[in-house]
Amino acid sequence: MSDYRPLLDHTGNSSPHYGTSSDATDGPTLSYVDEQNRPMVEKRLIRKLDLRVAFLVLIYIMSCMDRSNVAYVALRNRLVVVCILTAFATSAARLGGFEEDLGLTGNQFNTLISIFYTGYVLMQTPSNVFLDRINRPSLYLSSCMAMWGAITVFMGASRTYHTAFILRFFLGFVEAAFFPGAAFLLSRWYKRNELGLRMALFFCGNSISYAFGPLVASGILACLDGTLGFPAWRWLFFLEGTLTIVVAVSAIWILPDFPSTPSVWLSPDEHVLAKRRMEEETTTGDEHQGKPVEGFSGLGEALVDWKVWWLGAALCFLVASLSCSNFFPTLSATMGYSATVSLLLCAPPWILGTATSFIVAWHSDATGERFWHIAGPLLVGVAGFIIAISTMNTAVRYLSLFFMTQPPVAFVIFLTWVMNTFSQSQSKRAAAVGIINSMGMFGNMGASYFWPSSWGPTYVNSYLICILTSIICIVMCWAFRQHLARCNEAAEAEEEALGLPKGFRYLL
Repeated sequence: MSDYRPLLDHTGNSSPHYGTSSDATDGPTLSYVDEQNRPMVEKRLIRKLDLRVAFLVLIYIMSCMDRSNVAYVALRNRLVVVCILTAFATSAARLGGFEEDLGLTGNQFNTLISIFYTGYVLMQTPSNVFLDRINRPSLYLSSCMAMWGAITVFMGASRTYHTAFILRFFLGFVEAAFFPGAAFLLSRWYKRNELGLRMALFFCGNSISYAFGPLVASGILACLDGTLGFPAWRWLFFLEGTLTIVVAVSAIWILPDFPSTPSVWLSPDEHVLAKRRMEEETTTGDEHQGKPVEGFSGLGEALVDWKVWWLGAALCFLVASLSCSNFFPTLSATMGYSATVSLLLCAPPWILGTATSFIVAWHSDATGERFWHIAGPLLVGVAGFIIAISTMNTAVRYLSLFFMTQPPVAFVIFLTWVMNTFSQSQSKRAAAVGIINSMGMFGNMGASYFWPSSWGPTYVNSYLICILTSIICIVMCWAFRQHLARCNEAAEAEEEALGLPKGFRYLL
């Protein structure tokens, strides 16, 4: 925080130095006349970016479906199923086909689920560090997507447990590149007061998969059993994997690269403005301009920064508190309706949750505030857990499901807060996002054991765990907010003493 170059203020007004850099590597600069047209150029730039970011939603939906399709074919009463498709299959033989065909015994199915997260956790940080050092993230992310689509197809052809085990590990290994990589890519294009809403748009793919993924899978399981001699569960892998590969090929030309990379879809003015916007967001400018990144300095800085580990631990508790999302159809089924109706009832709460996530994210960006936009949705979720504990009344318990779809937006704002906090260094931000998100996945791994069928149908103990983890996350975020507030106060005092203009401030 020693360099206090003036930043773009919250209203979007540019600092006076815009477009006057003499660095030859910056390419053409905007003239005074072009500066007057900046709002119009910036509007076109954001519109083009948003259209390409929208494609990330489709990729995220495919990612969620590809990682969850093993659970779609699980036997009933499995502790780690993502949905309760098993309850409405036309026959127990179809539901048991996956395990019977692969000869699974004991806890081998549970192991297939958890081994995905092993590869997922291991690869996130190295992938993001690598992503920061290349010029074509679109090619890298698309290639990873094509590989996980191919692995999904091979899963449909697997014959033994050991084959499925290896494929599931590598599926997590390859998919790990996408979510933290896409989040980092967004942070390289959008300003701090724009990022929350775009993260919400990106993350809505997760909610869409929760709402409609089980229904899509149920249609495949119900209609294609025995087609061409293959059981339905194999068709689930074949079709989803093939669709993923098709989307991956399209993504090569649709996903954006970094602002520093030539882009045929941007005009010269838009391209220059895209780079300038990111310079204005930092106190030290773009660390890639004028000098290369030295080794893995960003990774080293992230590893020794206590804030990275604190936020990683907080995210772990936050993800654990969201574990009910993975078992949402199971909770819907406790109301006593048929399995098909239970699945249909899952969609409205997630649709509302997606809609409110945009409102919360937009308001967070507009106000420049993060903590209360994390704590608020988590407290709404806590209210839903308390309602579910209090009664078995059908209408009231269904109402509680609407409350439970609100906390996922806290994950979006939290990750946005992470990228805002480490916005002064691109390489450190890339490593920090990977490390923190990896730590968060430990909460997902433990969540499988929060909802055993023996605790149903009330799941009181499960709800209590979610309440506890939510509160712990809120407390940790509050302590972090207080630390950042002290840092901002110290920066302001130093600026006043030295007569410096206003510099970098952490968002609270």
